[in-house]
Amino acid sequence: MESTPPDRSSELVQLMMTYQRRIFAYIHTLVPSRSDAEDILQEASLTICEKFKDFEIGTNFYSWACQIAYWKVRAARKKFATANVVFNQEVVDVISQTRGEMEEELDHRHGALTRCLAKLNDRDRRMILTRYESGKNVTAAAQACGRTIQGAYKALTRIRKALFDCVSFEISAEQAR
Repeated sequence: MESTPPDRSSELVQLMMTYQRRIFAYIHTLVPSRSDAEDILQEASLTICEKFKDFEIGTNFYSWACQIAYWKVRAARKKFATANVVFNQEVVDVISQTRGEMEEELDHRHGALTRCLAKLNDRDRRMILTRYESGKNVTAAAQACGRTIQGAYKALTRIRKALFDCVSFEISAEQAR
């Protein structure tokens, strides 16, 4: 008698919650627009769910999921053929490979950025997070923080510089260990 495979849906949900933003970022490096990347993420997520039974526990889920996403990007290239900016497949392959090679460094930088954001005062953190929230702009950030547009531009310039310096320091301190 064949044994039934254990229900792995909770494992899938946990992995998707952990890696979905990174998978989206990977896709967005390969396609021309955010909305296209979101559409491809939806398609890739469906395929990941369908094929999860084939995923080997203990292997790298993120790499496996990005491979599925890569093939979804390739399939979507016909749709992009009418767009103003279209990369040939060789360029997409190089970007994909480079992104994979830089993954560890990007993880370190993301961690440093998270730590540096936590060091900002509440108003500055709200300003920068609002500005880079999907669909938001400097006007929205200014309104959220009670600043003029001109004041918001100056504050964002100062905050970006502070974050850049902080991340650079964190990364160099990490490398010195």
